Amino acid sequence: MMDSLIAWDKALFIWLNSLGTPTFDGFWMMMTHRASNVVVYLVLWLLISWKTSWKKGLYLLFFTGLLILVTDQFTNLFKVNVGRLRPCYDEEIKSLVRLVKPTCGGRFSFFSGHASNSFALAIFFGGILKFYLRYLPYILLFIAALIAYSRVYIGVHFPLDILSGALFGSGIGYLFFKLWIRFVKRFLS
Repeated sequence: MMDSLIAWDKALFIWLNSLGTPTFDGFWMMMTHRASNVVVYLVLWLLISWKTSWKKGLYLLFFTGLLILVTDQFTNLFKVNVGRLRPCYDEEIKSLVRLVKPTCGGRFSFFSGHASNSFALAIFFGGILKFYLRYLPYILLFIAALIAYSRVYIGVHFPLDILSGALFGSGIGYLFFKLWIRFVKRFLS
């Protein structure tokens, strides 16, 4: 069962990765760059701080930093313990990989840190802001999905890496959103 799932994942990766063209490489490299997330959430953080209070904004900054720290550490723990090689290091398929960036990155890929962080931030901020901007959570999830897909496009993650990262990150984002709501009610109301 697991072997057929991995074979399917590799086949899907090869197909999706082969759809890339030099025309779109710049866009997907921009999406995969960490600054894509930073700019979006910095603007949202400034908006929240300005609309509420700078004190609340500082606590939100702390929560966001803790969210990223927790998500990153768990992601790295999974990568090291699972030990699944990135597509560009996988001897079976590496000759078929269209690697867009100059280097492959770390050796292990399961699960994607970009996907987990992007979805954690999208769920967390989307939950906080859904009462003010009704469609924003969907926009943030769309951006997170683009960032996650960019990892397959550039050749460094399998589809199941990004799906698993997205699910894990969504869970962490939801947990932090609930903790944020409790914190605000208890200490900032």
